[in-house]
Amino acid sequence: MGYGRVHDTVAGITAELRPVAARLAGVVGAGRPDDTLAHDVGEVLLRGGRATAAVIAPTMQVLLDGLTDDFRDVPGWPRDDVVRGRGAAVAARVAEALTEASRAHTLMAQEQMQRAALAAVRAAEQERHRSEARFRALFNQAAAGIGIISMAGVVVDGNDTWSQQMGYAIEEMRGRAIPDLVTSGSEPIAMTRFNELIGGERDSFRLEFTHIRRDGQPYVLDLSVSRVHTGDEPDFLVGIAIDVTERKRLENQLWYESRHDPLTGLPNRTMFFEQLSAMLDAPDPSSVGVCYFDLDGFKSINDGLGHDVGDQLLAEVADRLRATLTARGTLLARLGGDEFGVITHGPPGVTPQTLARLVLAGLRTPFLIDDRELTVSASVGVVDSTTGGTDVQALMRAADISLYQAKARGRGRLEMHDPRAGAHHVARHTLATELAAALARDEFFVEYQPLVSLADNTIRRVEALLRWRHPVLGLVPPDRFIAVAEENGFIHSLGRWVLRTACEAAKDWHARFPTAGVGVNVNIAVGQLHDPELPAHVTATLADTGLPPELLYLELTESAVLGDTSGPVDALSVLAAAGVRLVIDDFGTGYSNLAHLTQLPISELKIPSSFLAAAQADSPAPHTPAHDKILPAIVSLAHSMGLRVTVEGVETAAQAELLRTLCCDTGQGWYFGAPVPAAQIDTLLEARSTSCWEQTPSAG
Repeated sequence: MGYGRVHDTVAGITAELRPVAARLAGVVGAGRPDDTLAHDVGEVLLRGGRATAAVIAPTMQVLLDGLTDDFRDVPGWPRDDVVRGRGAAVAARVAEALTEASRAHTLMAQEQMQRAALAAVRAAEQERHRSEARFRALFNQAAAGIGIISMAGVVVDGNDTWSQQMGYAIEEMRGRAIPDLVTSGSEPIAMTRFNELIGGERDSFRLEFTHIRRDGQPYVLDLSVSRVHTGDEPDFLVGIAIDVTERKRLENQLWYESRHDPLTGLPNRTMFFEQLSAMLDAPDPSSVGVCYFDLDGFKSINDGLGHDVGDQLLAEVADRLRATLTARGTLLARLGGDEFGVITHGPPGVTPQTLARLVLAGLRTPFLIDDRELTVSASVGVVDSTTGGTDVQALMRAADISLYQAKARGRGRLEMHDPRAGAHHVARHTLATELAAALARDEFFVEYQPLVSLADNTIRRVEALLRWRHPVLGLVPPDRFIAVAEENGFIHSLGRWVLRTACEAAKDWHARFPTAGVGVNVNIAVGQLHDPELPAHVTATLADTGLPPELLYLELTESAVLGDTSGPVDALSVLAAAGVRLVIDDFGTGYSNLAHLTQLPISELKIPSSFLAAAQADSPAPHTPAHDKILPAIVSLAHSMGLRVTVEGVETAAQAELLRTLCCDTGQGWYFGAPVPAAQIDTLLEARSTSCWEQTPSAG
């Protein structure tokens, strides 16, 4: 039913109207007026949802029928027609009151709805204003530049950061096309991507590019632009530009520093190999050439005059060669220490040989540093990709071998790479490059050869002899790698290792056989002798190992100390004063400057085996009576100067007897014993410290 709650029972309606039923009975039965009855009945009906004409009439009829039935037999109760008449009048007033109440109720509900709607509108407006304020604050104060652009490419709006990046006020940009705002000199890639976006070829892009501001100041921007859709079609573009100029500057600075030498400003090893690799990977690598060179004698300048002078010299060399070479389309780099490299890639008329000659010529003029003229030369290895190949490592190895050959043949030379070069140079180069690794891998070891007293046949000393057991080449003789170590400067590390190893072994023998007084001879190379730290290192080694100084004998070559220059006399004097004994090795084969011999604090001369052979009457080697007299003369001269004499190369009993006749002090050679490990020296000292060597000579 569509008339309200007409489904209610009579009992239900009566129950709801019970509070006003008595009042209604008074009005109907007694005819008493009740001004508020109609209003109250209307309120009940309104609250009950029966505020319609279709409900009011049936409701009043139910009430009146009930009153007639209930009160018909009550004395004084009016007739039924009177009751219905009075009830109709009440119903009319109820309907009127209900209409007024319904109108008032509707108006109140409408007013409440209007107030609620107005409150909602105001709240939404306030929230919109707050949202817009937040957006505008973020928009204007953002560190990134933000621009809003129409699909026609016209500026709609932008923030202050974008204004600063572009060099225009926002008011100047609004309504103008983007191409009109792009300054000449900016990278065109940004406009290319922007036009693709406008044309629908892409939905977004991001790139990093250099933008020239209106005032000419460059900015590096990280720009991203996207199409914004609120429907099927894009409505506008939003661009976000982040200024990465400072970050890019730092990146470029770090890149530069990582690829340039801080002392000379030249490209460093990293950049050299990057450029060389790129050139060799080019479509035509046949014209790539490399000059690899280092300075002759730089170490002596660096050690003798100090590292500050050495650094100044390197900087001056770099400046001079930079002015000479870089104008010819080459790359000059400092590869480390005093090593430099030059790459050329086919400039007309410029060959690697030409550049090498320019390097040598550029260094001929002395350098003036701290009012001191310094002269340096260079050794240069030259190779090109035609003969050395297009592999970076192979090419540089060829250049390195060529440099090694140049240094081996003298100062101030260039050497072209020859693929037919003999295995000798390659082997020497291999040894030179593997020395340091060999020491780290414990490939070196020391053997010891006895020096025996010719007076009582006891072991007086042993000579420490360095050996190299190469994992591929096998046992490498000292004459193959000692000279190489001296050339590349590794002799210092190698010599210090031998000194410590020998002193530790001698200290052990001294502790186990204190009465034997066995000393140890250690060879000192020319390079070591000119090391200003040699005395300090020797004394420190003695202190660390606990070996008494008088048991250490340092063997020095005659050419190192008896030439036209006196050599490091002060260093030798310091060592002698500390108790270390000094021995001149191979005496008589070099300068034989006897005047210098009297000035040096030496205690012994060591005579090579060639003089012993010449002194033997039954020697198969050619000799003359004059030769026979040389060895006796040397022995006599040495003894007259208070020096002891040791003769090397004793291989027979006859030679040993001859030396005893000449009153030599000690002998060394295979007759007395071959070089052996330290453990076998222990055995000799235990069993034969007083035995006769002639009875059990060593084989050989």
